[in-house]
Formats: sequence, structure tokens, C-alpha cells
Amino acid sequence: MSLLKLDGIHHSYFTQTTATTALSDISLDIEEGEFVSFLGPSGCGKTTLLSIIAGLIKPTEGTVMLEGQSVQESVNKIGYMLQQDYLFPWKSIEENILLGLKIGGTLKSSKIEYAKSLLEQMGLKGFETQYPKQLSGGMRQRVALVRTLATEPKLLMLDEPFSALDYQTKLKLEDLVSDTLKSYGKTAILVTHDIGEAIAMSDRIFLFSARPGKLHRTFLVPDELRKLTPFNARNHETYSVLFQKVWKELESLESREEH
Repeated sequence: MSLLKLDGIHHSYFTQTTATTALSDISLDIEEGEFVSFLGPSGCGKTTLLSIIAGLIKPTEGTVMLEGQSVQESVNKIGYMLQQDYLFPWKSIEENILLGLKIGGTLKSSKIEYAKSLLEQMGLKGFETQYPKQLSGGMRQRVALVRTLATEPKLLMLDEPFSALDYQTKLKLEDLVSDTLKSYGKTAILVTHDIGEAIAMSDRIFLFSARPGKLHRTFLVPDELRKLTPFNARNHETYSVLFQKVWKELESLESREEH
């Protein structure tokens, strides 16, 4: 059984005078331990779909099942990492990473140790008593990831988490996140506008067309890239071939929209 199953997702936004269809007939399965990306032109409903998977929005039609349960029953199994780190400035780094556990009522010593070991793995040992304003953007995103992973979610949602960072920091963080998720066997969905990032990090890429958002095509990332770190994958010849393929497909979708 797939970890996550979307069946016939259709979503419309209603006002008093209009109905706008944001998503149309989306069905897909994601396996445990898989890293997938949602890619597509602006307005294709990627973030709406992420909100539906997270149980924040109920779709107009269709079902979302996580481990055979509806997502409304599984909200505590889902972790979110966003473009902004949303760390509390008045709390220390240690207090920030333990926040999810505290809210969930699971602040046990074993969980605290796990959170601290994640912090060490992220190269942030010794920063526990510091405050967010004392850290760089990349370090703050690492803290945000630790806070998300500390609750041991079954499914991780990454909504453009690297887009506000400079390029060098972004590349380093891609490697770190990829390595961490693989070592813990985590399942993740990345929403991104960056084709290169999607190829370098994913097992599969779901390409969506816009207005209404539909699943246009699925790309399987070849084994030779999946074995490499995201940074090294970018230097492999297969990467360029797949990049061109995805780029052309995305271009054709965008030009179709313009006409």
C-alpha cells in the first residue's frame, strides 16, 4: 500500500458571483521513503494541492489517504517546512526545535535527545542557547528543518524552502536536507519553481499544467542521478538531458497558456 494516495482531487474556489477551478482530477500515489517534486507554471495550484494533502483545505471532490486513513485523522503525521523559517525570535534555538513536541504533548527525554542529535547532524551543536537573529538565513532554515523532523512526521512537505537563500547556501542545504531525509527514510514532497532543484533532489517529478491545475506528466529521475548527492547530480551528463526534457515540456505548457 502506498503511503499517500490522492484519488480524483478536484477543487474550486467560490465567491458570490464566480467559481474558479484550481485543481482538476488529480490522482497519484507516493511510496514510503520517496522524494517527489511538484513542478509547474505559476497558478497551477501546487500550493493548494499541498494544503489539501496537509488537511488544511478539504477538496471539493476526491480523497486523500495517508497510511490508509483520511488526512484529517493524520494531521499529526505531517511536517511542514516553508520558504520562511517562522522561528520565534524571543525563543532560543533549543526552545524553537522543541516547540512541535511541546504543542503535541510529547516532550519526553528520548524525543529531546533525538531533536538535539538532529541539531548536531545539521552542524548546529553549540548554538542551542542562541536566538534566531544571531544566525544566518541558511542556519535558520536548518533549525526549521530540525523542528519539523523532531516530531518524526511520516510525510514532510517542503514548500519552496530554499528559494529565499543565496545560491551557494541553497546548494549546501539541498545536500544536507537530501542526506538527512534519506538517512531517516523520510517521505517528502517538494514544491518548487526550480527545475534543477527538482531533478537533483527527487525520485519522481510531477509536472502540472495550469488553470485548472492538472497532472500533465510524470518524470522518473534515473537511478544514476538518484544515487548522487544533489550537488553531484547537477554535474552528471544525464542531469542536462533530463533538464532539457522537463524545460521543453514546461515551455510548451506556458506557451499554451499564453495563446
